Amino acid sequence: MLPSTSMAEVAGKAATAGGLPEGLLSWGQYLDLLRPAGELARITLEPESEQLRAELYRQLAMNLSSGYFMYFQSDARYPDWMPFLNSVFTLQPNPDDTYWLAHLDDKGTYRISGTRGTVHILSFVLTPHLMGGSDELAESLSKESAGKPAQPANNAGFHDVSELALGANGEFEVLLSRRRPDGYTGDWWPLEAGVSSIMVRQRSYDWGNERDARFAIERVDPIAPDAPLKPRMSAAEIDQRLRRLLGEYTARLSRMWLTYQKNVVDRGIVNRFEFTGLGGSLPVQVYWQGMYELGPEEALILETDMPKKQRYWNVQLNDALWNATEFIYRQSSLNGHQARLDADGRFRAVISLQDPGVWNWLDPAGYLEGMVIGRWYEADSHPMPTLTRVPFAKVREHLPPDTVMVTREQRAGQLRKRRIGGQLRRRW
Repeated sequence: MLPSTSMAEVAGKAATAGGLPEGLLSWGQYLDLLRPAGELARITLEPESEQLRAELYRQLAMNLSSGYFMYFQSDARYPDWMPFLNSVFTLQPNPDDTYWLAHLDDKGTYRISGTRGTVHILSFVLTPHLMGGSDELAESLSKESAGKPAQPANNAGFHDVSELALGANGEFEVLLSRRRPDGYTGDWWPLEAGVSSIMVRQRSYDWGNERDARFAIERVDPIAPDAPLKPRMSAAEIDQRLRRLLGEYTARLSRMWLTYQKNVVDRGIVNRFEFTGLGGSLPVQVYWQGMYELGPEEALILETDMPKKQRYWNVQLNDALWNATEFIYRQSSLNGHQARLDADGRFRAVISLQDPGVWNWLDPAGYLEGMVIGRWYEADSHPMPTLTRVPFAKVREHLPPDTVMVTREQRAGQLRKRRIGGQLRRRW
């Protein structure tokens, strides 16, 4: 997304971005670029809700924070891993995953090295489009959520670390370039034309008890014959990046997912599910999604068959703005390690504001509407779950007699284990 660019090109882009005058703007003019983002309240689930509008403003501040890393920490000339999605930047991570990004130049040569650790899954995706970074991905996701044919827009190469030759302690090293260098016999991934970044997903099943991966990235081809060490950023380059961060990325990221969510609602995918590709980022993963809606004294019973074989599965709740619902201090998600299956081999969970006393409670954290997202990863089948809306007082009547229950003390222990395990994971 931020390839190698000459200073003349930077200055030219900065002069035209946003229709503003050439050269460094006043701070007030930069802040003016953010003003239109407030209009996104019109496409939320409740445009007149003061609470939801306040939460939208918080989300925009979050986007601004995450965008700083994207536009100022790293670029393709001097790559570095930057935090992308986690328990702080929540639009919208898998709670089991922590995500990092690095910008790439598709004509460059890069080396990634590190140690695998014991996390459940460590994968890499090469992509031409970052969430919030381009209109192309937003348009593709909008079509997909509206039920129209859409080409996957954010996957130019998916790789699992298991593809690589690992050392005795899990060490790995892989080269990325347009073509394999002559005589090079080590691990290599091709950089297709148009690739602008690489995303790492570190996926944990047993929170806090898996050893995190460690990884570094470096550019190994010369940027230019007389390339300096990482230089001081010029005023023109700062200007360009500020315009893109404040005038494009911050609002685009929210607009993309609010539009996606609204399209799902408009098609009536409420308290039922559909399969989706979510942009095609993980070809080995099938997503199922649907909006949930319930009353304060109601519950939703989620029920599904299970694939006979799968490497990973989970289910999570999103809030009314598509953020992942608080998942360190609340049990708003469950994965295949955390959940309990019933004696008949099926998975059942209860979504409700009040604690129903079942092990598989999905806590919506006060939201009466939002999104449910589930994942089947490397599975031999893809069952479609169901949601059943029932009075909260009658939840037990809709569950098998052998449903795993918890006492208040057991729930407290379950949540303590969750918040400690969540914080012990590398999230930054």
